[in-house]
Amino acid sequence: MTALRLARPEDLPKLLPLVAAFHDHMGISTDEAHRTAALTPLLEGSPLGACYLIGPRMAPIGYVVISFGWSVEFGGLDGTVDEIFLRPSVRGRGIGHEVLSELPKALAGAGLKALHLEVRADDEPAQRFYKRLHFTPRDGYVLMTRES
Repeated sequence: MTALRLARPEDLPKLLPLVAAFHDHMGISTDEAHRTAALTPLLEGSPLGACYLIGPRMAPIGYVVISFGWSVEFGGLDGTVDEIFLRPSVRGRGIGHEVLSELPKALAGAGLKALHLEVRADDEPAQRFYKRLHFTPRDGYVLMTRES
């Protein structure tokens, strides 16, 4: 089983290059100050989300960030996979599948009722991957965002 551990403040130097690589890959324009400000509350224990490092403690190979919310429809605590990233050199080995299979089970102990994620409409390989993990599109729903 791939090591998955809750990231802490001292993990920030290992986490920042992984997040920068993911943002670069996805075309997300952020700088280190923005990433640090976004991650620090999670690493300090914010109840609104969690960041997990994937792989060895000294040289993580990826990360996953979960944001928490509340859903009357789903009956309680729900989570959203905000970001998940694995270094390109370790992809295709089943690690992502393992992480996204085990994480909901681990969070169920904290009362998690549903786990959501967002995937680009034109990224069919990613959609197939997530469908194999039992994530399904919600018919009649479209994610909409308003930035503050």
